[in-house]
Amino acid sequence: MSAHAADHDSLSHVGFAVNVMPGRLITMDQWQRLWQKKKSSVSIAAEVTYTPQPGDSSLFARDYGYPTFAYGLKLSLNDITMHRSPHPAWGMAEEVDYDSRLGNIVTAYGTFSRPWFRSGRWTFDYTLGAGIGWGRHKYSRGNNVDNELMGSRIMIYFTAGTHAAYRVADHWSMKAGVEFFHHSNGALNRPNKGANIVGPVVGMDYSPVGIDKKAIPCRAKDDVRLFFSSVSLGVGGKTLNEDWQLTQFRTPPDSARYRTGRFRFYTAYSVQADLMCRYARRWASGIGADLFYGTYADRIKEIEGQGGAKVSPWSVGVAVKHNVYYGQLSVRMSLGCYLYRHMGTNAKEIEKPYYERIGVHYAFPQLGGLSIGANVKAHLTKADLTEVVVSYPIHSRR
Repeated sequence: MSAHAADHDSLSHVGFAVNVMPGRLITMDQWQRLWQKKKSSVSIAAEVTYTPQPGDSSLFARDYGYPTFAYGLKLSLNDITMHRSPHPAWGMAEEVDYDSRLGNIVTAYGTFSRPWFRSGRWTFDYTLGAGIGWGRHKYSRGNNVDNELMGSRIMIYFTAGTHAAYRVADHWSMKAGVEFFHHSNGALNRPNKGANIVGPVVGMDYSPVGIDKKAIPCRAKDDVRLFFSSVSLGVGGKTLNEDWQLTQFRTPPDSARYRTGRFRFYTAYSVQADLMCRYARRWASGIGADLFYGTYADRIKEIEGQGGAKVSPWSVGVAVKHNVYYGQLSVRMSLGCYLYRHMGTNAKEIEKPYYERIGVHYAFPQLGGLSIGANVKAHLTKADLTEVVVSYPIHSRR
């Protein structure tokens, strides 16, 4: 193949897309409903897309029905405001004479869209994605004191959605669906309630070469049947919700720490031991044991005093786990239940008895499958900590 032909073939994979999403903020608890005022958001996104073709001989692309990868920028125009009116639960916090706001957010992200059904001109897909956001209007004691959603300008971003696309011309498709996205600090700063937005989305896609349904090979059952175990070590950290509660509601207005936006960062460690079955090239599921150690236990004891609930730096849980693979990349998800956790009175009030984990990882075959990635651990989408994780498969057999 000539260099010119190869360049042309590469370009035939690349397209672009634009979409608009009018959304609405989801209030997550009774306290947010007391101070949340306006909740509207409109997002505009532009993407460069890449779609593998049947001629590429990619087994992963074939297994996923030739998915589309998108790399985009999103501008979220947020009419989202907050204001605390006097309430006995607010303690020493004093009402201010203005509404706080979330502000607009710019996000750089990547998504993976898998078509799960094609018929004639119609295509139906689901989408998962992650990225990094930046917003100007973080929490500030001086002029944004009721913004409990976001405590830093840099944010972690996750999105998920489902769509129906109709091909209106050879290279053009109209798309409509429903999407959800989340911005938060990953508990790396406070406040950290996060912004969860859901709404309809409409858009238009352009692709130089469309995939003919008849050209897609039948997805024969692959011969991947691999049982393996792995051990993972994580190190990360968090700021404390207990510190946030103390400075917001139990600190007098004449104190330098009254409603401050500066909090100490605490280290957290984790160990995972998993038993998994990779029953298809693209999927593995299993069960694991999780051990957590938080260096912040003494600080929680100090804040809550003698009248608080038991505090231990150790937590233990069991979790069902699911990995999704594309080449050496994987998305790892788990849903766990605590067997042992004592993190004081505040944790008993705001945490759930279960936890979620989600992260993106990359494996190095030359290092025996060792992988490195980043996880966010959360309780009902509220981040508990963010960590860097190294994993190694210690046993495998067919």
